[in-house]
Order: sequence, then structure tokens, then C-alpha cells
Amino acid sequence: MSKWDGKTKGTLLGYRILLFCVRRTPIRFVYLLIRFISFYFFLFAGDARRALGQFYRQGLDVSGFDVPRLIYLNFYRFAQTLIDRMAFLVGKQDLFALSFEHEDYLIAMRELGRGGILLSAHLGNWETAGNLLKGRITPTINVVMLDSEVEEIKDYLNQKTGGPQFRIIAIKDDLSHVVKINSALKNNEFVAIHADRFIEGSKSIELPFLGRKASFPLGPFLIASKFNSPVTFVFGVKKSNFVYHLSATMPIDEPVSPAEVAAAFVKELEKRVRQTPEQWFNYFPYFSDEIKA
Repeated sequence: MSKWDGKTKGTLLGYRILLFCVRRTPIRFVYLLIRFISFYFFLFAGDARRALGQFYRQGLDVSGFDVPRLIYLNFYRFAQTLIDRMAFLVGKQDLFALSFEHEDYLIAMRELGRGGILLSAHLGNWETAGNLLKGRITPTINVVMLDSEVEEIKDYLNQKTGGPQFRIIAIKDDLSHVVKINSALKNNEFVAIHADRFIEGSKSIELPFLGRKASFPLGPFLIASKFNSPVTFVFGVKKSNFVYHLSATMPIDEPVSPAEVAAAFVKELEKRVRQTPEQWFNYFPYFSDEIKA
């Protein structure tokens, strides 16, 4: 998993074209357009294609023609999530609906008055599902993330759309993000953290995942265990063109170690990956004990 460099891929020209299409044309037409773009990436994004192929074969026992079929579908679903994010930014959020699995868990967390920590992964599109959630459960969602978007792309999107509809807590070397997390939780707000990627050199924890070994970032699990706030695992996946499904697990609201939180998270992640393997959006070698193919 150490191959991830923390950088968002893509070019400013590509984002300009996509944003223009999302603004000016029906979303269904844009979905049709990106079918061809996805096939281009299927042919020429060799590193991502090989990483996904290894993940599907070694982690999910996919074989034969099902492997390239699943890889292409993955690229297409990922492109759709980019379109959906932009649709929200330009005011087309009314196109989308949300189905919920255990909404009551999040309501119960809010009513405790101690905020809530939502651990998730790069599976599906939690950003769009979270935007659908905002205002329904809580007025404010904070997302802890590396502030590694390519600067000119981030500036362009902020200028043209007003930026994301949630509050970003950027991870800093001075640990100032921990202070902001604490403040948000004290204000009874939700804090969402992705817990499936780490940058080489940062602290990690190795756990069994899909029958193999994989390394996960230790930071999210330390945060989940140290703050006096309930913790749940949430995943937002695309069920159809305009419907997202958001799931939440029974909150952990008792003292637990980081390793215990991590083990429970990975168990739930395995379940969700098996349900929607085409929405696993990690494009680098993931397993620590990778078998060369």
C-alpha cells in the first residue's frame, strides 16, 4: 500500500471540460460521454489497471474475463462519482436521492451531544452521500483529509463552484487538525475520516484483509479511541445513476484500543467491498504480502 503518494490525479483541462459538460448538458448525457473516456483509461492507465487486477484476483478470487470487465466498470463508476460531485457543486443536487441503512444510529449519536466520528474508506462516493446527509442529520460535517489537491485544480473549482459543501480539516504536521477535531466534537458535530490509505513514512497498522495482509493508517484509529465521542463506520455507495446508499454501523461508545477499532473497521470494510467491488477506488498495490502476477 506504500505506493500511494497522497496526490489527486487529473489535469486542469480535464476538470474544465467535465465542469462545462455538467453545467450545460443533462447528466445522463455526461454519463454516456464518460463511458468512452473510461475505456480510454482502461487501455492506457496501466499501473491502475494492474493494481486493480491484482486486488480483484488476490483479494476477491475474481478470474477470467470477469477481471477486465470489473476493472472497466470500476473506471466508469469512478468517473460517475466525479460527475456527481460536480453536479452537487453547480446546484444539481436535487437529481439525487439517498437510501439509508441505520439512519437511527447517526440520530442517536447526535442526541448524545458529544459529536461523532465517522470512519470511512475510498469505497463508493462518501462525499456525495455525505452532502445528501448534511441537513438531514446534522447541519455541519467536517472531513479530515490531506490538503493535497493540485493547487490550480482546487483554486479553479473553488472559483467556479464555491467549493465543497462540507468543512475540511486539513491534516498538518503541527497536529493543529487534532485541535480542530476536538473543537468540532465539542460542538456536537460529525467528523469524517478515511481510514484506508496512508503515506509511506507515517504510522500504520497491519491487519488481515480479504485473506491477505494490508497496512492501514494508524492515525484515524488513534483519534477514534482517544476522544470521548461515539464512533461508527459509514460507507456511501452508488446504487443506480441517481441513488446513493449510505450505511452506518452500531456506534462504539466505550473505551477501546486503536487496534480494536481498526480490526472492527477492517471487518466491516471487507463486507462492503464484497458487496460493491466495482466501487473500490484505490489504484495502487494494496496488499502487504502481494503475490506477483
